[in-house]
Amino acid sequence: MTDGLPPGRRGWAMLTYCIGLSMSVLDGNIANTALPNIAVQLHASPAASIWVVNAFLLAVAICVVPLSSLVDIIGYKRVYQVGLGLFTLASVGCSLPHSLNTLILARVFQGVGAACIWSTSAAIMRYTYPRAVLGRGIGLGGMVVFTSAAAGPSIASAILSVATWHWLFAINIPFGLIALSLSEKCLAPAAGTRHRFDVWSAILNALAVTFLVRGIDSVGNLEKMWVVAAELAAAAILGTLLVRRQFGLDIPMLAIDLFERPIFGLSVSASFCTFIGQGLAFVVLPFFFIDGLGFSQVMAGILLTPWPLAGGIMSNVSGRLADRYPIRVLGTVGMAAMCLGLILLATLPEHPTKMQIIWRAALGGCGFGFFGAPNNRALVASAPRERSGGAGGISTMSRLLGQSIGVSVVAVIFTLTAHGGATPHAARLALGVGAIFCIASGVISGARQPHLVPE
Repeated sequence: MTDGLPPGRRGWAMLTYCIGLSMSVLDGNIANTALPNIAVQLHASPAASIWVVNAFLLAVAICVVPLSSLVDIIGYKRVYQVGLGLFTLASVGCSLPHSLNTLILARVFQGVGAACIWSTSAAIMRYTYPRAVLGRGIGLGGMVVFTSAAAGPSIASAILSVATWHWLFAINIPFGLIALSLSEKCLAPAAGTRHRFDVWSAILNALAVTFLVRGIDSVGNLEKMWVVAAELAAAAILGTLLVRRQFGLDIPMLAIDLFERPIFGLSVSASFCTFIGQGLAFVVLPFFFIDGLGFSQVMAGILLTPWPLAGGIMSNVSGRLADRYPIRVLGTVGMAAMCLGLILLATLPEHPTKMQIIWRAALGGCGFGFFGAPNNRALVASAPRERSGGAGGISTMSRLLGQSIGVSVVAVIFTLTAHGGATPHAARLALGVGAIFCIASGVISGARQPHLVPE
């Protein structure tokens, strides 16, 4: 079995993948900017229009684990091609709707396509890069994610200044077709294990994730206790049934067998804590900048941009370092920097200058990027190559659930401390809570002993 692709072909494979990855990340948040326009043109209420975003995210959360299992069964290449084709076709649907319902339906299919693309991430890295330089590929992928996320609001604003919101989705079509045309020739072959796809596990996963996401959202909105308890209890029961079913499968859909490897479990736990902090920061900082410090909405977006930009640059750097230096050291240093960045943002003076905010946000982003690529390298490399899909599914779910919990933590803090408003005190407290989760992630990262980390 060959260990990755030769350098020349490796670049073309990553170009093919990064086109699809950047499209899916952009569309994960680019619609946020256009929601007011969409609501007006489709005669929808603001609350109803939010489902343009929620439908995409919920489809990803429900589908990513079953699709990650499918990656191992039929090979990542087919799943990526189907996902890219579906995402491109759904982009056509998003650009032509005449009602909110048709747009939401198209966004659901976009979410399924994005889940296909994201579920192949770990497998693409393992089949494209030799093990000795795996961190380099993961760092490059992280840089694409960060820069796409950072560019989303700017790209959306630029398009909306010269065209209608439909073009936010139509612009995907040519890029999707280009990536599809490259995929057959450029991506490394991967046959898959050909084991049976477990339909019941997929159904249990979909129900458990739906109730869990709904329960987390209910906690954030401080709904009635019996509603929250019922939703979380349903998620727990269905999740338990899902896990118990996995023990009877030779190759489980939910890759719980990989947790027998200490480095895998520690890396997933560290990622989960980090994304709680990241999700919390990205929700609270705009409120802090606008309501707490008095900046305009446009300026708040500019002040937040250094975080993902610095994260993208540092992800590429730390990915290369992860191939040569102890991952536990890199991860701990990254979390220390992110924690310090959050604390410094929380303790900003009442009337800070823009530069005082920018370098603090950049420090937080540097820490997150410095942690991410080494942690993902440890996670991906700890799984057998033929189980890369399952490992990627667990990784993506830890990210999605961590971000969801972070959002809910912010909502609870705002409601309990500010009677539903985002006061400076509440924002500072939320940033402090985010720093605590960074400390937890740093401690977990440091627990990864050298002999546990795959070479």
